[in-house]
Amino acid sequence: MNDNQVLVKVHAASINYGNLVLLKGEPKLARLVYGLFKPKYSIPGGDISGIVEEVGSLVKKFKPGDEVFADLSNSGWGGFAEYVSVSENVLVSKPSNLTFEEAAAVPMAAVTALQSLRDKGKVKQGKKVLIYGASGGVGTFAIQIAKSLGAQVTAVSSTKNIHTAKSLGADFVLDYKKGEFEKATTRYDVILGVNGHQPLTIYNRALSTNGVFVHVGGSEAQMFQALFQGPWISMRTRKRFGTFLQKANQSDLYYMKELIESGSVKPVIDRCYKLSEIIQAFNYFAEGHARGKIVLTI
Repeated sequence: MNDNQVLVKVHAASINYGNLVLLKGEPKLARLVYGLFKPKYSIPGGDISGIVEEVGSLVKKFKPGDEVFADLSNSGWGGFAEYVSVSENVLVSKPSNLTFEEAAAVPMAAVTALQSLRDKGKVKQGKKVLIYGASGGVGTFAIQIAKSLGAQVTAVSSTKNIHTAKSLGADFVLDYKKGEFEKATTRYDVILGVNGHQPLTIYNRALSTNGVFVHVGGSEAQMFQALFQGPWISMRTRKRFGTFLQKANQSDLYYMKELIESGSVKPVIDRCYKLSEIIQAFNYFAEGHARGKIVLTI
């Protein structure tokens, strides 16, 4: 541990898509970041919550005993462990109204939703926002964050998750299993594609004249369409298509802490596993049907 680092005893961590990419090396483009032939980082795990065990001599913001949470994805990962040493500039005090398990479910998914809606989509009061894949980790946060920004929110989810989307504040919910999104005639200012496989033409039809489509996750084919077909559509129309990669940001995590403590946002947890059950946890996560987050207790 360096003089400006904090040793954290990890109490909980959560699984994100980035962890799966790190382990599998797919999509292949990700290997440029995570390692061409083997994982660049030996211990995955981005989201953590825990208690400060020890601090370096130059650390000023935290002391032993402080409850914290963080996203380590820009700091070498390593969250799936009993202890981790990180810079104090990564950590944020844990929301007082959350358990360690709930806090570990927040950082990457919530900040992804925040940055894609606020920064990329420019969501503000009165905007019509559609979230495709609204029942997963990012989607459940996106519903609540979009509402906190003053948007009218339409969620697209499976039949079994309609109640969850409504309980989180969605104004309207479309059942993708019934093709309700494809049949809808409403035009949206911002569409967040969190988990889907539709061609961009479907989203293009659903966007308003100056609408924005933000690809956050979904099939590999859809990602390549957003990367290469999206700019072409953007050049020919006033609509904007783009992909989005979240970047760990302490200020944004502080922002999420404030929303959570005010009661505007809450994490949704599907299942908790012990660290010793990490294989089962990843297998369940990889199925792609989790409602909210998958959390590991350490």
